Amino acid sequence: MQTARNDIDDMIVHEKMQAALEYQNEAWADGRADGIEPEIIADAAIALAMRETIRIHGEEGAEAMLESLRARMLAGEFSPERILQ
Repeated sequence: MQTARNDIDDMIVHEKMQAALEYQNEAWADGRADGIEPEIIADAAIALAMRETIRIHGEEGAEAMLESLRARMLAGEFSPERILQ
């Protein structure tokens, strides 16, 4: 029973992630439409994300998240050229 619950929890998290990404894409498009450069939008998004992560998880939790993001970046997860299958 626990496996089924974990699968459902994973699906819920995945759906929430998809919704959050859609919100981010809309905010990004709105900023670009207002003439804000992508670098500025990205910097603001990262700064806000870090403030919220530190508020929720503390500095050590934020550091762990950054280390995870670094490993994912080096693995090519965020590369525009990456092809998802």
